[in-house]
Parts: sequence; C-alpha cells; structure tokens
Amino acid sequence: MDPNNPVVRLCAQGMEAESRGRTDDASALFERAWAARTDDYEGCIAAHYVARHQPDDEATYRWNLTALTLADRSEREADGFYPSLHLNMASSYQALGDHTAARAHLEAAVALIDVLPDTPYKEFVRSGIGNVRARLAG
Repeated sequence: MDPNNPVVRLCAQGMEAESRGRTDDASALFERAWAARTDDYEGCIAAHYVARHQPDDEATYRWNLTALTLADRSEREADGFYPSLHLNMASSYQALGDHTAARAHLEAAVALIDVLPDTPYKEFVRSGIGNVRARLAG
C-alpha cells in the first residue's frame, strides 16, 4: 500500500488514534477515508476499517461484506487483503450465529494466509483465525 495515498494515510492516522484509545477520532478518520475513496481498492481499505467502529454485529457484517466485495471488484491487486477480509467475515458470521458461513470464511482465510509475508501482521491474522476457531468450538 502506498503510504502517500490519502485513504491509506487517513486509515493509518485512524489506527494511531485507536492505539491511543481515541476511538471517536479513529472512527471519524475511517469515515473520512471512506468519503475520500476513488476506486474499489481504496474503498476496500476504508470499508475494512470503518467496519471496526460499528454499533452492532449486523452493521459490522455489512461493512465487512462491502470490503470483501470491493476487493473482488478491484482492478488493483488485493490478494494481500483476503486473509484478513475472510477472517473478518468469519468473525461477523460467528457473531450473527451462522456458524456454517463462519467456518467457510475461516477456511478461506486459512487457505490464503500464505500470501502474506512472514511478518507480525501475518501472526496477528493467524492469531485471529485461532480466536474465531476457538469461539466456534466453544
């Protein structure tokens, strides 16, 4: 991702605000990123972050689905997003009680995780997969 891209920059600022506990500021920055999108790729990025600040599971699901749909439509390379996007869909479906759909998306995340380089981000996604898997088993 291009750190000079306005959408990426706004999302990075939002993540920084989140890390400092300023969730209202983060939410506003992610909404600004959504408003600033110019294509499906940027929309995927922004929707991915907007989903994190929704008032309920249904709204989170809709934003996660939007992010996945935009990644599918993007003319730019979005392969690196898919493990996380499918993980988020699995989490949303689990929260909504559709464990069959949750497992399908969880398996998609597992199947795609090796597109990610061996970085802390990959381990973060792998940990998230384990967390959703545990919730589904419990």
